[in-house]
Amino acid sequence: MSNVVAPAGHAAGHHDSHAAHHPALQHHFDTMAQQKEAAVIGMWVFLLTEILFFGGLFVAYMIYRVWYFEAFAEASRRLSLFWGGLNTAVLIGSSLTMALAVRCAQTNSRKWTVNWLILTMILGCVFLGVKVIEYRDKFANYEVPGATYNWNYHEEHEAAAAAGAGEHAAAAPEGGESAEAAAHHVKMTPDQLQRTTQLYFSLYFTMTGLHALHMIIGVGLMLVITGMAWKGKFDDQYYTPVEMAGLYWHFVDIVWIFLFPLLYLVERHM
Repeated sequence: MSNVVAPAGHAAGHHDSHAAHHPALQHHFDTMAQQKEAAVIGMWVFLLTEILFFGGLFVAYMIYRVWYFEAFAEASRRLSLFWGGLNTAVLIGSSLTMALAVRCAQTNSRKWTVNWLILTMILGCVFLGVKVIEYRDKFANYEVPGATYNWNYHEEHEAAAAAGAGEHAAAAPEGGESAEAAAHHVKMTPDQLQRTTQLYFSLYFTMTGLHALHMIIGVGLMLVITGMAWKGKFDDQYYTPVEMAGLYWHFVDIVWIFLFPLLYLVERHM
């Protein structure tokens, strides 16, 4: 009889242990800790693929920067340090608000988890808005690689305006070389700059555009996580989705920390 009763008691105990499980525990995991560990490993594997993805672009950038350093330095001066610096500060701030959201989720503070997540999304949207301003400026000055690309457009426009106002001294130097280029003793001809600076702006738009796409995905992810937090899905035992979203957000921020000096500070002379 003992052989019959023991399995029944074991089954009852097994059933009671399952009944005590957290509602968020998936059926294929034994404990919440095991479930979280699987999520962390999965996220880091994903981030490693992202590192390989951006790593290829960084390698391409470094190779062309070595080959055409002078052109890259000149093209970098066409970017606004103000907007780039502002975006850097915005993303650093968003990393702070994201970390605070994770902490509030860990301490079962639903209201502040939602508040910090909303602030993180707002900062992300500010970053994207600044990129729109920068991109619009590039299109306005014909600095988008392609058939309409014109490296000398800015100088030609200023020279035409100066000539119209009678300020011939502000016109571009003889030979079509820009005043800014002459001030920096550029040895490349305007035709060479026309060709080689397109390499810089091609990489600029590719790298910042892909980064912006990751930011848009991140904002969408935060919308989902914020909705879950608002519904009370997280507590001090289950906050893994917030933490994993935070890892993704921090990764995107770190990518920008590398992009800013590489693209905006190429031998920058103040």
